[in-house]
Amino acid sequence: MRIGWLQRFIQTAVILLLLVPVPAARAVLTIEIIGSGANQFPIAIVPFRSEGGLPQQLTPVISADLARSGVFRAIDAGGLNPPPSEPQELNYPTFRARGADAVVIGTVAPQPDGRYEVRFRLMDVQKQAQLAGFAYTASREQLRHTAHKIADVIYEKLTGDKGVFSTRIAYVAKNGKRFELQVADADGYGAQTILQSGEPIISPSWSPDGTRLAYVSFEQKKPVVYVQSLTTGARRAVANFWGSNSAPTWSPDGRRLAVVLTKDGGSQIYVVGADGGEATRLTRSTAIDTEPNFSPDGQLLLFTSDRGGSPQIYGMSTSGSDVRRLTFEGTYNVSPRFNPDGKSFTFIQRNGGRFNVAVQDLATRQVQVLTDGTVDESPSFAPNGRMILYATEVRGRGILSAVSSDGRVKQRLTANAGDVREPAWGPLPK
Repeated sequence: MRIGWLQRFIQTAVILLLLVPVPAARAVLTIEIIGSGANQFPIAIVPFRSEGGLPQQLTPVISADLARSGVFRAIDAGGLNPPPSEPQELNYPTFRARGADAVVIGTVAPQPDGRYEVRFRLMDVQKQAQLAGFAYTASREQLRHTAHKIADVIYEKLTGDKGVFSTRIAYVAKNGKRFELQVADADGYGAQTILQSGEPIISPSWSPDGTRLAYVSFEQKKPVVYVQSLTTGARRAVANFWGSNSAPTWSPDGRRLAVVLTKDGGSQIYVVGADGGEATRLTRSTAIDTEPNFSPDGQLLLFTSDRGGSPQIYGMSTSGSDVRRLTFEGTYNVSPRFNPDGKSFTFIQRNGGRFNVAVQDLATRQVQVLTDGTVDESPSFAPNGRMILYATEVRGRGILSAVSSDGRVKQRLTANAGDVREPAWGPLPK
């Protein structure tokens, strides 16, 4: 019975990837906001001076970033002649009358070397004071990323939390008969194909420094764990033992990977070096132990096991000791992933015939179900802990979605065609 559950688990991951073919053209993710926060901060973004002729304007990107966070409400900044770009040019009563509590202004100036100097200021309308201001030098190709960095500064200054607009996400798209492991900006732009294969690719996992991806490829007609550099493209198999090699997850120091192997018989959790080598076994049960995930401090591992008769989430020390069950609500709880603050974890819970994203507080064991889809899977926290990226289905097609950790803000990241699965949210840029 336990072996049957493991087979169903692996088969389901593969079958979900095979559901709908995607045309050969690269999928572009577009974001649809379908829910927002209860209290939104009113902010006006004034078009930056001289950005009109740029290959990539900055203020539309900044505005879109802040809007999809669900935390901000855009205030009309139009009809001002000329638009203010310096603090002394601001007419604060005008913005106060429009309901703005903050206003963003800025300039773009071409440099002799072909790059651009981008300056921005975040101004407090009520206090008529500057809250933040930075200058960046960017090439044409870096303009969009610079806009994301500006949005991160604004978000952090006004909420107290790190912004994640300049982070990246990884996911798997099915293109025709080929699987593509792709990396894109958090808003879906700039997608790059990291690996193409005629066999399934599953379980991408980001290294803590964001320079490498671990994943499982079936190109050898069995699951093998690889680590690939995103800067050089070089990769190597780090877990290619007899049987199944699956579910890689990085230790916080980036030196080790927890993986699931069947080389000694059943599905058990092991640790291998990030460059491969011998595997050290952590669990020694007769059950199926799978889906490990390190705590941010590297002291604990979450994992899924059916040792109690049904799939539930357990915790243990990274030495394999002090195993304890963590989930008690419902008969099916899988795919745990720690919140970056280490105080809670997200997972998939079955409710009736539905599989939904949930969050459980480690201290109180309080559980909150955040989604209401039919088949939600692969939850992954944003590095600030405020959003959870996951895969789901809409009209039989796999898409990515995101939900805030309180369930109020909801987004859909939809490809222009085909099937997208297996999301993983990357770390904050170093």
